[in-house]
Amino acid sequence: MDLQALSILVEIVEGGNLSQAARTLNMSRANVSYHVAQLEKSLGAELLRRTPQGVELTGIGREIYEHARNIVQQSVLMREAVSASEERLVGKISLSAPTGYGQLVMGPWLIEFKKLYPGIVLDVRLENFIDNLVKDGVDVAIRVTAEPPPMMVARDLGPLSYTLCASAAWVAKHGLPRTLPELRGTPIITSGGVSGRVRLHVRALASEGGAEEEMEFVPTLMSRSYPFLRDCILSGTGLGLVPDYVIRPHIESGEAVQALAGHRFSIDRNHMYLMYTPNRHQSRAMVTFIDFLTDKMGLPRMVRGELMERGAA
Repeated sequence: MDLQALSILVEIVEGGNLSQAARTLNMSRANVSYHVAQLEKSLGAELLRRTPQGVELTGIGREIYEHARNIVQQSVLMREAVSASEERLVGKISLSAPTGYGQLVMGPWLIEFKKLYPGIVLDVRLENFIDNLVKDGVDVAIRVTAEPPPMMVARDLGPLSYTLCASAAWVAKHGLPRTLPELRGTPIITSGGVSGRVRLHVRALASEGGAEEEMEFVPTLMSRSYPFLRDCILSGTGLGLVPDYVIRPHIESGEAVQALAGHRFSIDRNHMYLMYTPNRHQSRAMVTFIDFLTDKMGLPRMVRGELMERGAA
């Protein structure tokens, strides 16, 4: 059986169409189509049906795909066994992370990982949106959402907490809101959400488990780039609302001053998740990378069986 043809079949199914598989495998679409046709000819069965949305498996195609995925996985493990004997991990891992978190928090981690494992190729994508991890060729993703996608392994990193703050110079000139009613009338710099409106949830820390207040507002300046928003806040542009990790070092240094410190702020009750697709070529490089990230994030490691079999958590 042609291992290349089986690998192509797996990529087509997991990527959703021939074009995506061609890009992932760095082949022409015609070459991908040729290998599939040859595989179908050798088996004497139609494996894929072309649809307006892409391709779908036939009944026998589904069975062949399951076998092909296992064979491809075993071939990956065999190659790794060879590299392990040389004490050097190899492979390629694609990571997608939000621009701010990726740049401000994960950047030093990724540099450290690359120095530890020079044989692993890292494809780092700092982006705030991605529709489909498999279709877009992403192995691991960090996402902020109220609910992780179904059929994903999702490690909950906790709610995304925000800090309300301004530069020391801005505070000296304008002061800070001391109550929530004062906050309602204050222009705020933050991300704008999909609609341009922000739904803010506020809870007093002294009333743990107590009532939560909600307010909606339109930011006076909005951006999905938190490094840019941080620079705007520190330059004295206005009162900002950004994730804790964006501004905390500057509050500790005195460059920025926190407002309403006795309250906890969140937007749309979003949580941050570490996500990856179950059963997608969980190589030693991939498992090592996920273990590395979970250690940095203070999460317990998952055993290999959980990595390969578990759905959304």
